[in-house]
Amino acid sequence: MKFHSCNAHGEEIALDDQWGPEKVVFVTDPKIRLSGTLVIDNTALGPGKGGIRLQPDVTADEVFRLARAMTWKNAISDLPFGGAKAGIISREDIDKGILIRGFARAIKRLVPEEYIAGPDMGTNEEDMAIFADEIGMSKASTGKPLRMGGLPHELGSTGFGVAESVVITSKFAGVSLTNASIAIEGFGNVGTFTAKFLNEKGAKIVAVSDSKGTIYNENGLDIEKLLKTKKELGAVTKYEAGKVLPTTALFELPINILIPGARPDVIHDGNVDRIKAKIIVEAGNIPMRENIEKQLSQRGVLIVPDFVANAGGVISSYVEFTGGTEQEMFHLIKEKICKNTEIVLKTAEKEAITTREAALIIAKERVKKAMKSR
Repeated sequence: MKFHSCNAHGEEIALDDQWGPEKVVFVTDPKIRLSGTLVIDNTALGPGKGGIRLQPDVTADEVFRLARAMTWKNAISDLPFGGAKAGIISREDIDKGILIRGFARAIKRLVPEEYIAGPDMGTNEEDMAIFADEIGMSKASTGKPLRMGGLPHELGSTGFGVAESVVITSKFAGVSLTNASIAIEGFGNVGTFTAKFLNEKGAKIVAVSDSKGTIYNENGLDIEKLLKTKKELGAVTKYEAGKVLPTTALFELPINILIPGARPDVIHDGNVDRIKAKIIVEAGNIPMRENIEKQLSQRGVLIVPDFVANAGGVISSYVEFTGGTEQEMFHLIKEKICKNTEIVLKTAEKEAITTREAALIIAKERVKKAMKSR
């Protein structure tokens, strides 16, 4: 199937290639003002696995790029899943449960043989419960509440994996985790748990941002206090012991380790030259385009690609899908994330290529082999 999108200049871009997408489904329901997209990118390794993103500005291009990232993420994590992603435009005046149910009804025939849902930005365990309920089967989604036998992302699976990747990367770079200064973009599920688990390892987190702004203290933030402030007051900028800066200022701070963990393309042509971090671990999906990654790599910045660092969520999904326990989930995440991070860093150094190129070599070979056998 041919899939085309338009860039910011209105120019049409062909997004299909030898890997996919296999199916692109545009969902609309005027009665509930539902507008969504499902991209099933590649199912050579198994049914397409990827979360449902619920945001007011989510685009088909974004969903495709996320679906492709899931193809590589599942492959490099050696999971029996293909790549897929869904996006629903959120409406302030419409309950998101209504939108989730409408979307589930529209794609029911594809679930779970071709698509298995999961939480993403704007969706959570209760939304996955709604999705599974509407489809009429438990295996329609992962990240469901514990009461449904799920392993919700609220356990912190993605953030846990990111923290483990940071540990491996800092050792590889010869950087002391306890002395390094760390900044985390985004303080939702991924960002909060990344901060929590790094804090438990003795790391010094000096800056955190959310949609309201950035809080910065070069001497380090009290993460427990910050978590409490965010929960009670709704913004990291309400934390008193620090300097309040614009959200975008976080990327330009004088830090050692930068962890982008929320929106796509937050590092771009407009700020790439002002990035001071020497290590970037991509907790969020597609935080920058490949040409930006190459620019930073050429400057000596060590980058762990998104589909390597943030695979904890989909590894957790696999454990849930197969009926595993919380303990088994955390064990498998640590094992796979640490192994993959180390392999990618060593391969990139040995072959004198970027870390993304190194990771893609591994992922593409697995997908190519599955496509040939199929």
